[in-house]
Amino acid sequence: MTTTTYETETRIGPTTYRLRAFADPDLFVEVSGTDASGLLVAEGTLRLPADAGGAVGKLLNQVLDALGRLGAPPPRGGRQAPANANQPWTRELDDELRDHWLAATPGTPAADLIRALAKRQERSTTSIRSRLPRVGCDPDVAGRPLSPEAAQLLGVQGRDQGELRGTPDPEEVVGG
Repeated sequence: MTTTTYETETRIGPTTYRLRAFADPDLFVEVSGTDASGLLVAEGTLRLPADAGGAVGKLLNQVLDALGRLGAPPPRGGRQAPANANQPWTRELDDELRDHWLAATPGTPAADLIRALAKRQERSTTSIRSRLPRVGCDPDVAGRPLSPEAAQLLGVQGRDQGELRGTPDPEEVVGG
């Protein structure tokens, strides 16, 4: 029987990998890796039945790819979720959100206040904006409570089953 040998070498970052595969009659795959100084950093040999090479190759590719992604740094530009993302809202957090929103000075840009509140409560801006109507605040105008008409239009039911906490000033409410 003729022995078939395949050899290749590749450099990935500072590591040079050498692969040697041969069949005699089983399939053998030898892998080694050395760093820039020549120090051995990876080494291993697989012995497989000759007819299992393709299937095991696919399996190894899937496993090594998945393991590589587990240890890989997050992709560039990827955003990390805020610390309190997907955490339940408590009455205290709702009250804090409402109090800060309603304490805003006239003319405060709503988007700026939403960003500040998101940072303060370690939530996303989307989370803050969607929570504001539920606590009785108009998410489009900083400092303004949500009118009952706007709450009905938005289909909002907050902690108090649609009842607003506090009494909004009729001159400052949406639709009032």
